Amino acid sequence: MGVIIGIDIGGTNTKIVGLRDGKVFSPVHVRATDPVSSLYGAFGKFTTDNNIGLSDIEKVMITGVGSSFIKDDIFGVETVKVDEFVACGLGGLFLSGLSKAVIISMGTGTAFIAADGGRVRHLGGSGVGGGTLTGLSKKLIGISHMEDIVDLAKDGDLKMIDLLISDITAESGPTLLPDITASNFGKVNDLATKADIALGIINAIFQTAGMLGVFAARTTGDTKAVVTGYLATVPQAKDIFASITKLHGTEFIIPDTAEYATAIGAAISYIDKAGTN
Repeated sequence: MGVIIGIDIGGTNTKIVGLRDGKVFSPVHVRATDPVSSLYGAFGKFTTDNNIGLSDIEKVMITGVGSSFIKDDIFGVETVKVDEFVACGLGGLFLSGLSKAVIISMGTGTAFIAADGGRVRHLGGSGVGGGTLTGLSKKLIGISHMEDIVDLAKDGDLKMIDLLISDITAESGPTLLPDITASNFGKVNDLATKADIALGIINAIFQTAGMLGVFAARTTGDTKAVVTGYLATVPQAKDIFASITKLHGTEFIIPDTAEYATAIGAAISYIDKAGTN
C-alpha cells in the first residue's frame, strides 16, 4: 500500500498528515487567505518535506468545510471526500487508543460526536469555540491573535472575573464546591486586568465545552471524552477539564497532535471505508 494522505481543509487553515503502514507521520499545518490556496500550500509542503512523489501516493482523503471547494482530483491523484464528523470521530478514537468515546471537536465552534468503532454519530454542537475566543478578546481587550490571548491569560486571576459558589452561599454540596464557578463574568472587578479578562474568556469557553461534554457522555453511556481540534492545544484547557472531571466524573483526554485528529481520521477512513463519497 502506498501513502494515504489525509487533509482537513478549513476556511483558511489546512492540516495534512500521511498514513503509511497504519502509522501517522509528519503532520503539517498551513494558513492561507482561502481554502484552495491553503490546501495546495499544505500539499506542496508535505510532499516536498517528506520527499514523496505523486506516484507514491495511493489516495488523498479530504474533509472539512473547505473541501466543498475542491471539485477535482489533486494533481491527478484520486481524491475522496470524507464526512467531517466521521473523520473527527475516527481520528479521536485513533489518537486516544479508545474503542468508544464522546469526541469533542473544538474549532471555530464546538461539535460533539459519539464514536463507537466505525460507527460515528453527530450529537450536536455549540457556537462557543475559537471564534468566540478571538471575537470577545478583540472587543474586550483589543487582542485577536489566539497565541497572544493564551499567553496573556497565564498571568490572569479568575477571582477578579467569575462569581464563585463561595461568593453566594456558605453551604456546599457534592456538585457545588466553594471554588466552582456560579457565573462566568458574574463578578468582574473594576480593577480587572487584560490578563484576568483573557483568562475569564478562556475559562468560560472550556467550561461550556466541558459541561456539554459531560451531558453528551451521560447520554451515550460513556465515561471518557476525547478533546480534539486547534483549541485543544490551549495550555489552560487541561486544568479546566480536570476540575470538571473532579466534579462530574467524566474523564477528558487531550491526545498528542489533537489538532490533527480530523485529518488523521480522514486518512484512516480509507482503510475503514467509512463516511466517504
